[in-house]
Amino acid sequence: MAHHMTTEDVHEYINGVCFKTGPPGKVGTETEWLVADSAHPTAPVAVDRLAALLEAGGPPPAGSAVTFEPGGQIELSSPVLPGPARAHEALAADLDHVSKVLAGGGLHLVETALDPLRPPVRQLRLPRYTAMERFFAGRRQPSGHTMMCSTASLQVCLDTGVDRADGRARWELVHRLGPVLVAAFANSAVWRGRPTGWKSTRWAIWAATDAGRTRPVLDTGSHPDPATAWTDYALAADVMAVPEIPGGGGTWTPDPGITLAEWVGGRGPRPLTPADVEFHLSTLFPPVRPRGWWELRMIDAVPRRWWPVPMALCAALVDDPRARAVAEEATEKLCRGPFPDRRLWMRSARLGPGDPAVAECARSCFDAAVEALPRMGAAGLSSLVDDYADRHVRRGLCPADARPSVPAPRPGRVGTRAGRTGTHRHSGGAR
Repeated sequence: MAHHMTTEDVHEYINGVCFKTGPPGKVGTETEWLVADSAHPTAPVAVDRLAALLEAGGPPPAGSAVTFEPGGQIELSSPVLPGPARAHEALAADLDHVSKVLAGGGLHLVETALDPLRPPVRQLRLPRYTAMERFFAGRRQPSGHTMMCSTASLQVCLDTGVDRADGRARWELVHRLGPVLVAAFANSAVWRGRPTGWKSTRWAIWAATDAGRTRPVLDTGSHPDPATAWTDYALAADVMAVPEIPGGGGTWTPDPGITLAEWVGGRGPRPLTPADVEFHLSTLFPPVRPRGWWELRMIDAVPRRWWPVPMALCAALVDDPRARAVAEEATEKLCRGPFPDRRLWMRSARLGPGDPAVAECARSCFDAAVEALPRMGAAGLSSLVDDYADRHVRRGLCPADARPSVPAPRPGRVGTRAGRTGTHRHSGGAR
């Protein structure tokens, strides 16, 4: 394996690293936030200004990691903790800390999942992001630049499962839940100052960006075990960049024009190493990404009041047996089978809970979670999830329906080079 990896080596690596099983119940959350200047909401905020403020404010008290995305978005990644109540307590404390530090510098977190006005500007100059930008530019995918610099998501991380059979069942369930989560938390209806016609324009932007690395793993064709499905997906995806030295050193070659399978087959600039496989996997962005846990990536960033709701909902539906049974039945009915198809994902992003079938499934899932969370020691979260359902899901609404006011653009700053999303079709660890 030291000199040249085979397809079998790649599968063995992925199986060992991405599909660890064990007693479930741990929860982690990663929240991404666009940041604006309260006095100049249409102006970009320099990442150096953000970094200096956060450095001066000291580390978050509960141990969340703070990183930046390419456009200067802040990401808070919570510690991995047992159960949704503990995870909520930690990230809530750290989010309060960060918000107060930013407010002291005249800044605030933007409560949408897509910058509603400012054009995308890449601020991080790391080789990874330079290569990523060149990859998308070379393929004439302007949505990739927008995805990197103007979007924000909320990612929920849940354990793989107690054993392989449980892991596969959870893998299928979180894929079926995906369109429901896209719809219920859609929060990106405005872009470049205008409504887009989508409740989750963020999803549309991701879907228009290199489908070989953003489409769901369980999309078309046969569905082998999760490790085989993820290996096949990774092998078929184009290599985004090749560092001269495995692990990221030296000169980087963006878009070498090969898939991972072709690299394994000998077409790469040098023999493939485990470090290359690790990097390649970090450049794949499906809505459910296996990393030794399930990383649910399909959820829009939501207004700050509601950020715990997706985390609590997902933890309840996957880890509480009674809620999971309800979710399995409701999502199989919605998907008309074991997996969602492409049309359901796109319908959920366009219509949100305005789609009657999606709304019916979402109501069943929210009701089951509200009932389950007190059993999980999270009665406070149960009330918050119930409040969210009353405000949104039970009325066929999502945060995108609130129609937030958008500051007036300054002449000449918006709509020039942002690119179109298309309609059909990350380290800071997220992108």
